[in-house]
Amino acid sequence: MSIVKLPGLKTLIEEISKSHNLPENSVKEALTEALFKGYERFRRSKQTTTHQPFPDDYFDNFRLELDVEEEGFRVLALKMVAESVEEPDHQISLDEVREFNDEVQLENEVLVDVTPEQKDFGRMAAIQTKQVLQQKLRDQQRVIIQSEFKELEGTVLQAKVLRFERQSVIMTLQSAHGRPEVEAELPHHEQIASDNYRANASFKVYLKKVREGSQKGPQLLVSRADAGLVVYLFDNEVPEFEEGVVRIVAIAREANPHNRSVNARTKIAVDTLDRDVDPVGACIGARGSRIQAVVNELKGEKIDVIRWSPDPATYIANSLSPAQIDLVKLTNAEERQSLVVVPDNHLSLAIGKEGQNVRLAARLTGWKIDIKSKSKYNDEQSQ
Repeated sequence: MSIVKLPGLKTLIEEISKSHNLPENSVKEALTEALFKGYERFRRSKQTTTHQPFPDDYFDNFRLELDVEEEGFRVLALKMVAESVEEPDHQISLDEVREFNDEVQLENEVLVDVTPEQKDFGRMAAIQTKQVLQQKLRDQQRVIIQSEFKELEGTVLQAKVLRFERQSVIMTLQSAHGRPEVEAELPHHEQIASDNYRANASFKVYLKKVREGSQKGPQLLVSRADAGLVVYLFDNEVPEFEEGVVRIVAIAREANPHNRSVNARTKIAVDTLDRDVDPVGACIGARGSRIQAVVNELKGEKIDVIRWSPDPATYIANSLSPAQIDLVKLTNAEERQSLVVVPDNHLSLAIGKEGQNVRLAARLTGWKIDIKSKSKYNDEQSQ
């Protein structure tokens, strides 16, 4: 079999493997595909203007074999044995085949060496090969990143600020298997205002999505605003979660209030099946040590830990913490509507600045909450 020599092929593969942190097999695969595209380019360039252009699937019966030991490549074509040859790239005459295999019959398929001459594989084909190789190496890296990080979606990772693009922060995450750091995008709406995103600053981030496909830019989408980050931080600080003694039932987070005068806030509902355990106390910790660690990571975000209850009225009352509640009425259980009565001096506390407290309570419980002061409620009842 003939061969197109590629001097230094073995060394080239090793160097690309190291510089791109890709397995050698992945580099060989990318190089094989790139060389095949180069061969296609070479063949198409040999066509005369009198012939119709090759259709897209014209070379489907061709394949390229990379020979690392011989430092070169061969091109093979699967051809049908025919009485007369009308398409030389897809057919071969019976007489020609029988020169090297006398057992072949008409309409059999045989693999034929169609490797071009060394001098014929020209400069344009080499340029095409280089361009395709660069793209294929990027594709290989993308596939590996997608495979590695897809399993980590919904988890929290350590990230470092690399640079800024428009309103997004581009961060790096440490990849496994000795590969270099991988870029991730922290969009503006996934940032929190209290963070200081300076170069090389480190943050814990929630891996929200691994983007698939071949689009440009970072494939990983991370968040500092997702409620999953708060869940992770509590899991990390409260051993009772891992032990299964305490569980998080629901969480509602407003990390980026529309009004800048309103601070970020989270409400988290917890429960336990152990009568001897206070789930709220377990989350807060001795002298507030556990919750303070979470608050510090979130740069001072206010966090309300409340006790979940199977009784909707009790749960709604708890969710409006720290406001004092006088009465909860389930006005329409089917549509999950409720009325909450609070002391006059707790009305603003129950509603919260710009309605944040009641809004989060409604999201936490899944109930629509209408709040009235005790005096207004009594006036309405007396009418």
